[in-house]
Amino acid sequence: VKGVILFVTIGIIVVLLFIAYIWVSGGSGQASAPLVTPELILQPDDSRRVFAIDSTQSEARFLIDEVLLGEPTTVIGRTHEVAGELLIDFESPGNTQLGAIVVNVGTLQTDNELRNRALRGQILQANNPEYEIATFVPVELLNFPDEIQIGNTINFQINGTLNLHGFNQDIVFDVSLTVLSNTQIEGLASASVQYTDFNITIPESAGVANVSDDVRLEFEFTLS
Repeated sequence: VKGVILFVTIGIIVVLLFIAYIWVSGGSGQASAPLVTPELILQPDDSRRVFAIDSTQSEARFLIDEVLLGEPTTVIGRTHEVAGELLIDFESPGNTQLGAIVVNVGTLQTDNELRNRALRGQILQANNPEYEIATFVPVELLNFPDEIQIGNTINFQINGTLNLHGFNQDIVFDVSLTVLSNTQIEGLASASVQYTDFNITIPESAGVANVSDDVRLEFEFTLS
């Protein structure tokens, strides 16, 4: 009996130490510095207009499926720490240009603080300055319309390269965009990736099973 009690006690101590390690190594989840993106420059007599992401009204998020305590669950991580610019040409839409989009993944929040800290410290390792920022660099706008009218919603794709956790992966975002006015645009971009393509591993956790390999990335944005 004493041996069983000792074994259980050691097990509890190990679990508590592991939780403490996750908690401490996960950090505060605060951005280490403001986000910076390369500015898109208007040329002389340029007919385009500059729109910048309004971070207060925009959200980058991931969605991944798992089984938590026997129940199918979709984990959602969210952050408003996003930045980027768009040069849009209402007269000649083919001249439209999207700049790099940056996201501070170290500020992602789910519905569980312990999960948040494991996400930052062990999974994304976002406390490492090299991994704190994810960057999507657009290469090409696909199926972009020849005409843009205020009030209309347009659908197209963005082909580009996502740098996450120190690895690059070519991906295509599906985009739905609505031009609300001459000064405001809103929309949603989404794509699916596999986290293993970025050399990310998800450690085993008690009560968690069947974590999907696929991750849905979504960016709900307002530009002004």
